[in-house]
Order: sequence, then structure tokens, then C-alpha cells
Amino acid sequence: MSSSTSPRKKRLSKKQSYEYMTRLGWDTTYQDEKKVHPYLEYEGIKIHDWDAWEDPFRMTMESYWKLQAEKDKKLYSIIDAFAQNNGQKNITDARYVNALKIFLTAVTPIEHNVVSGFANVARQFKGEGATIACQMQAIDELRHYQTQVHTISHYNKYFDGFHDYRTMYDRIWYLSVPKSFADDGSSAGPFEFMIATGFAFEFVLTSLLFVPFMSGAAYNGDMATVTFGFSAQSDESRHMTLGLQAVKFMLEQDADNVPIVQRMMEKQLWRGYRLLSIVSAMMDYMLPNSPTSWAEAVELYIEQNGVALFKDLEKYGIKMPTKILDKIIAEKEHVSHQLWKTLYVHSNATAFHTWIPDEDKMNWLSQKYPNTFDKHYRPILEEYKKKAEKGERYYSEALPCLCQTCQLPLLFTDVMNGKPTVYTHETTEFNGEKFHFCSDECKNIFENEPKKYAQAWLPPYQIFQGNCGGETIPEVLKWYKIENAVDNLDYVGSPDEAMWNKLKNI
Repeated sequence: MSSSTSPRKKRLSKKQSYEYMTRLGWDTTYQDEKKVHPYLEYEGIKIHDWDAWEDPFRMTMESYWKLQAEKDKKLYSIIDAFAQNNGQKNITDARYVNALKIFLTAVTPIEHNVVSGFANVARQFKGEGATIACQMQAIDELRHYQTQVHTISHYNKYFDGFHDYRTMYDRIWYLSVPKSFADDGSSAGPFEFMIATGFAFEFVLTSLLFVPFMSGAAYNGDMATVTFGFSAQSDESRHMTLGLQAVKFMLEQDADNVPIVQRMMEKQLWRGYRLLSIVSAMMDYMLPNSPTSWAEAVELYIEQNGVALFKDLEKYGIKMPTKILDKIIAEKEHVSHQLWKTLYVHSNATAFHTWIPDEDKMNWLSQKYPNTFDKHYRPILEEYKKKAEKGERYYSEALPCLCQTCQLPLLFTDVMNGKPTVYTHETTEFNGEKFHFCSDECKNIFENEPKKYAQAWLPPYQIFQGNCGGETIPEVLKWYKIENAVDNLDYVGSPDEAMWNKLKNI
């Protein structure tokens, strides 16, 4: 038979071609596989076929680098233009910058933590498909970290509170909340890290952080942050897909994985929600122009999207986390006000400013929270306003009791039982020591892993033990790297206000 009439080989499908380009792994021979991948059995998850991992995007390293390089080229050109044209002058009001202070000092170090986290998981996983996906996300997170540092460096030229974000992240009380969440995931096994970061945070909760905040940046004239948000969100779509794929992969591999995954998902959903409660105060109080309320965001991203997601997972044996979702929904009209009140009275120990909302913002809050704001929270804010007008601006001199799990102060109330003015306070004992919690959910997380959470580094308790520079507020602020009456206290009368007035020629 002539070569011209020889049957042609069947072309590889795109999926087969991708697998030949990326599935380059091998089975160990001269080393025990359990020594090479020591954490694969650590959490009890059983994986029988790593080749069953599906790569929805099927992206090679070559195409990945080209795509990201083009995105970075566009992003940095806008960031440079923002800096060269004094874009900070175009924001609505300098109060907005305080939302950036919390966002950037909390999220930027988390991004860096997640870089090492995904690099570690890529090393621990055996399957090449999962490894490559995790490697790409590690690089994505490094890119996000770098762009956020550029934003910090620009705003640091004009406003206070950005100057030492790494030290603050390791020491300040409110930043221990994001730090504890990130450290919790990184110190878990590789599968729980994927559920904590890839699923609970990226898939279920990231929209509560990025979408409302980036739209808030647009409403307040911060186009550099908007551009970063759009650039990052295109990565987030891939991260969300990775997180969901990881969960489905575990559930499909073995029926014994289902209860383990269920516990991990519920734990990390609650931990991520408690972390993002800080975002509620930023959305409702710190944005001069607020495009949406925290309650509206919860309705869209939790009540609708989140519930639909868990319904989709029911076919794998996952049960709807009804108790947790009911608690989140019940708290949606209270959390932002409770957080803001806490930040307001403790802003003598923060690296940002707080203030009493003006009448327009008060009316907006009344409109968005008709069942709760005027009844429970407006009277408190108005009382604080009267004190400030008399020169008696209130700051708490006491150190709050923190939740051992989420590390937030015990500021939440018992709205589930119709007691919005009664604080929830749960306790348990371990090794003869009493531990305190903001909720049953945080208490349950502790009781499942008491040895882990008993070691938590809680700033107020460390102050009492003399580990934070001294026993007085000035000594602790110095240790925090916070300059008193510059980085902290009320916005009115602050150097930030003076700088803003100078920029706007007021």
C-alpha cells in the first residue's frame, strides 16, 4: 500500500493534547510514595485516581504567561497614570481612604500567605493536573500581592496608616482576624487548605469582598483600585472553578470523603464569613458613596448564589449547612452596625480613623435597614455624636474579650433568638483553662480541634502578659508602630483631614 493511501492517524482532541503537554508526572520507584507525599493521608481523604482530575481551563504555562503579561501591561499603565495625575485628588472624600487602609493592610498579607500555601499544596498533591492548577494560582496570588503593594506605596505618600503594614498585620488586634484565618488554612492539611481558600473563600465568599468593594471604589472615584479589581476578578473566576473542582473531585473519589468534606466546608464557610464581617462596616460606613449595603450583598451572594451552590452539591451527599446559613441571614441587618460601633470606640488603637456618619449617611442606613437601624443603632450613634460635640469623644480604655476561634471581640448579639441587644458569649474548658467564643459555631470549631486553637495568639491577652511593648496604650501603640493622634483616633482633626483639605484647596 502506498503512503498516499495509508490511513491517517486520528488527531488528538484538545483534552488529549493538553494531557500530553501537562501530565508529565511519574510513580516513585526508589523512594516510598508516602515519604514523597506525606500529607495525602493526613486528613483521611482517600484519592484513588489522580488522573480523574479535570482541568476546565486547560491552560498551558505558555498561554498562561502570555495572558498574565498582557493583563499586567494594561494594569500598570493605569496605575502609573493614576499616580502621575494625582488620582488621589479625584476620590470623593478622604474618609474613603480609611476603607483602603483596612482592605490593603488585611488582604495584602493574606495574598502573600496564600502564595506559599498554594505552592505547598502543589508540592503535596500527587496528580499533575491538580499540581499545575495550584502552581498557577500561587503565581496569580503573587501578582495580586504585588499590585496591592503598589497601591499601598502610592497612598502612603499622602495618607497615614499604610507605613508598616507587615508589622501591623502580625501585631494589631483587628488584623489578627485575617491573619488567624490565613494561618488556620496554611497549618491545615492540603485538602482542607483547598476547601478553606479555593472553595469557602474564593468560590462562596470572594464576591462579598471583591465585587461590592470594587463597585464602591468606582462610586468613590478610585479608578486604580477598580482596575486592579477587574484584573484580579478575571483570575478569581479561574480560582473559583479550581475550588469547586477540588471539592467535587474529593467527593467523587470515595464515599468516605463526604463527611470529612462536609465538616471542612462548614468550618471554613463560618470562618470566612466571620472574617468578612469587617467588610460589612467598610461597605456601609466607610464609603462616602455606597452603591450597595451589606444586607443586599448577603441576599445576593449568600441567600441566592450560596444556597444554589449547596443544592448543586447535594447530589454528592453534601447536606445544606442550614444552621450556618440561617445565622448569616439573621445577622445581615445587624453585623455592619455592630462592627462599626466596635471600631469607633476602639479607634484609639487602630491604624485608621473613624467618625460619626453625617445625616445623609444616617438616612441611607435607615432606608437600607428599616427594621434595625433606627430602632437599635441610630440612638447609639447620636449619643456618641453629642459626646463628641461637647469635646468628650468616647474611646474605650478597656481591652475587649476576644473569640478564641475567629479572634473578633464578643460584639455579636443573639439575633437568632430574638435578642438583638444581648451579646452572645459561649465558653468551654480544655486542659483546665476556660476559653471564650462569639458563637456556637466558633465554639464547635474549637471543640473539634482544641489543641490547635488553644495556641491562638490573641492581642489583648498578650498585652496583659506583657508581650506587646508595655501595659499602657502609648506603649502598645509604639509596639504596634502606630503614631498616636496621627494614624488613629477620629477623622475630624486628623492629619489626613488636613492633607485632604490641602489637596482640595478647602
